[in-house]
Amino acid sequence: MRRILKSVLVIAAFASTLASVAQEYVTIDMEIDINKPAAEVWEKVGDYCAISEWLGLRCEITSGDGGMGSVRSLLDGRIIEIMVAQTELSYGYTQPVVEGEFYNLYHGFMEARPVTDGTSKMLYTLTYDVSNLADQAAKDADIERRRGMFTNALGAMKALAEAD
Repeated sequence: MRRILKSVLVIAAFASTLASVAQEYVTIDMEIDINKPAAEVWEKVGDYCAISEWLGLRCEITSGDGGMGSVRSLLDGRIIEIMVAQTELSYGYTQPVVEGEFYNLYHGFMEARPVTDGTSKMLYTLTYDVSNLADQAAKDADIERRRGMFTNALGAMKALAEAD
């Protein structure tokens, strides 16, 4: 009986520890102005594997046709992303759960938004859970690392879109 009671207490303590670790979602919004119409921008940078051109990651479509539900493999399979939203000038994607790893519910969204007939904005938004990181300094560093990487990607998109 004591063994059962001890087991129940251990399980209850473990469950309360899990419950006390709340998710902490952050959103990173980034954008850049581009001196080209949104449709022209999207034509140059909006392909699902164009990430290889503007972020420098090896990309392969492993399932689908590059549209809704397509799966891309980045860096030889180290990163898998599934397209979960798509419009004429945008797409959103998520990274699936990987067994044995913390699941941060990572989502990205990319859009070419018309501003005038001849100009647009490229927007990139990331949302994910940082609750697994040790402290606020680690969370801030992770956010800034990602912001820097995708701000550079937006600069590369601008250069590609504005090139003649």
